[in-house]
Amino acid sequence: MNYRHSFHAGNFADILKHVTLQRVLDHLRLKSAPFRVIDTHAGAGLYDLKGNDAARTGEWVDGIGRLLDAKLSTEAEAVLASYRMALRALAPLGTTYPGSPALIRQALRAEDRASLNELHPETCWHLKRAMQRDERLAINELDGYTAWKAQIPPREKRGLVLIDPPFEKDDEFDRMVTGAREQHRKWASGSAILWYPIKNRRRVAAFENALTETGFAKLLIAELHIDTAEAEGPLAACGLAIINPPWTLADELARLLPELTRLFARRDSGRWRLDWLAGP
Repeated sequence: MNYRHSFHAGNFADILKHVTLQRVLDHLRLKSAPFRVIDTHAGAGLYDLKGNDAARTGEWVDGIGRLLDAKLSTEAEAVLASYRMALRALAPLGTTYPGSPALIRQALRAEDRASLNELHPETCWHLKRAMQRDERLAINELDGYTAWKAQIPPREKRGLVLIDPPFEKDDEFDRMVTGAREQHRKWASGSAILWYPIKNRRRVAAFENALTETGFAKLLIAELHIDTAEAEGPLAACGLAIINPPWTLADELARLLPELTRLFARRDSGRWRLDWLAGP
């Protein structure tokens, strides 16, 4: 319970996660039928980039700070367009960074719903304050994995689960696999984005192998490495396991990831990965 995302908001890992989230939300909006988004580890919703926490690490400076002023290729900018639009609508650029709850709320139509779950009492209070009163949102002070199991399948039948744990405990990978297995049993057509840090390649490989055994027909891995990953020290690499991604997402990430790697790489060790573990 010591983890506070305010130290890391707007870093390169947030960019990868939130751009991908935005593109999946865009895809869900293409159909008229309502959808639900379940955010298992929602956080505070909005983050002050000029506050003490963000200033202490400065991670946002080399993340969203670089991206705001960058002009990437035409193909990459097309993928980023709706994310950039959401940032402009939600917060003063370079001052406040919107977390996943804010991006989700921005994407919801009148008929769509979201379940935002945050276990930490103080963080949940900040989340409720940031999201204000919105009948489309259910905000719960609840363990994320408990919420994942309890809130699927949603009444809307269509939707997405975002799983972004703090990785304070050694069993986070195992708990994500258990949750994915439960989702396949109860809601095999639902999408999910599972974020994870990369500090131990063997542990990540075991996680991927376990995910392939859950039975999902489509499972996409996207990784962004800005430096050589080490067990200790600042985060240098992260990944997303994307269950039932939209059919366009792999091509979009293939256009975007090389550009993000060049933008964020700390030295000459930046690289990216995009692999289908199942499907397409």
